[in-house]
Amino acid sequence: MGVEGAETASSKPRFRMPVDSDNKATEFWLFSFARPHMSAFHMAWFSFFCCFVSTFAAPPLLPLIRDTLDLTATDIGNAGIASVSGAVFARLAMGTACDLVGPRLASAAIILLTTPAVYCSSIMNSAAAFLLVRFFTGIALASFVSTQFWMSSMFSSNKVGLANGYAGGWGNLGGGVVQLLMPLVYQAILKAGSTPFTAWRLAFFIPAFMQSCSAIAVLAFGQDMPDGNYRKLHKSGEMHKASVGSVLRHGVGNYRAWILALLYGYCFGVELTVNNIIAQYFFDLFGVNLQTAGLIAASFGLVNLVSRPVGGSLSDGLSRRFGMRGRLWGLWAIQTIEGVLCIVLGLVSGSFAASVSVMIVFSLFVQAAEGLTFGVVPFVSRRALGLVNGMTGGGGSVGAVLTQYIFFHGTKYKTETGIMYMGVMIIACTLPTALIYFPQWGGMLAGPRPGVTAEDYYNREWTAEERDKGYNTGSVRFAENSVREGGRSAASGIIQPMESSQADV
Repeated sequence: MGVEGAETASSKPRFRMPVDSDNKATEFWLFSFARPHMSAFHMAWFSFFCCFVSTFAAPPLLPLIRDTLDLTATDIGNAGIASVSGAVFARLAMGTACDLVGPRLASAAIILLTTPAVYCSSIMNSAAAFLLVRFFTGIALASFVSTQFWMSSMFSSNKVGLANGYAGGWGNLGGGVVQLLMPLVYQAILKAGSTPFTAWRLAFFIPAFMQSCSAIAVLAFGQDMPDGNYRKLHKSGEMHKASVGSVLRHGVGNYRAWILALLYGYCFGVELTVNNIIAQYFFDLFGVNLQTAGLIAASFGLVNLVSRPVGGSLSDGLSRRFGMRGRLWGLWAIQTIEGVLCIVLGLVSGSFAASVSVMIVFSLFVQAAEGLTFGVVPFVSRRALGLVNGMTGGGGSVGAVLTQYIFFHGTKYKTETGIMYMGVMIIACTLPTALIYFPQWGGMLAGPRPGVTAEDYYNREWTAEERDKGYNTGSVRFAENSVREGGRSAASGIIQPMESSQADV
């Protein structure tokens, strides 16, 4: 008996970070590369960052591309829509792929498949080619889904909002960095003796190379779960192999996922829209040069460095005090303020200083709302976690497509008017937050249903036969580690994290 117990203890994985009963990290060491938790974090955010750089490499150079290819306002609007529409269905597919094969292979596959489109940006010669390149490059934004899924697989419920916030925020940072990067690369190529016609084309090789390297890094250094990769876990029987049917049923059939998709459409979708229009907006309205317009546009995206992590951390903090109800109230409040600031941004278009100032404050709330959204997403479903991530992420792309088509397509509205109307839509589309209700924890307007536990909620995704076979073990552990979502009254039931060790996995 003693020997058998010793063997079991010695075979249990040990980690450098403290973990819960599901081997998910209960702490977040930002500047650590401890395997597998923090190394997965750095692979996830960096790969998504590179995809963001590639997708939005064109807008900072748009005045040059516009003149070279003779693009009309409609051509530019269509290409902007194409750049974010490609990710709509790709994100749904990515979510399902994460559930089936794991985030590591799913992420690397989408990055490698879209990299050729980035290289092809250098040979665009017509409006049609410009639209196609932006469409196929934008599909890479589906890597966001694997990023969030990965963090939800590696970090416990008390840190999942923060981890998702940092991974998504630092990835989104690419949308700001690229606004600075592309004009600088273009100027460097010009100084090396190139012509303007050739210089902007060669500049696209930088984001293409970055994207290629990130895929290789994910494959080389990434790991799907704390206990290993999906292939190993499926082969050993430690993880139940999901089917497409079960994933779709429990993801698509959960109304909470649809509401979160709508909400994300008017925070992340707004960010995508602003990334496409803001440089040209300041260039045309205030007559600033290309570098200044890029710097202003970059400031919108660079706020991601802190704002989205702050949103995730705020979600976790509200959970510690008020449970899931706190997460939902925080999401509604921050996104509603975002809408108000968007209206103000459209109204102050007569002042350059006011426009820049309001835009920066507006960006803080846009990205904080994104972090708060993904503070809720990991709790919607465990069996279809990837698809719920994909549906929510896809909602961001749909929101961007609709917003750009309605307000920034052609010449129907002035850009400042479109921005103001976009703010009204944000406020209206945030109201359904009040409809999200978890029977075990409650919602914005009602408390929990008596006698319902988190284990009951997650077990309903498994049949009695599957529960008898132990397929639901992971869901049960997650329910145990999510007791804090009931608020302070449930705090006494929190399971203490396991002791960390110096061993690495």
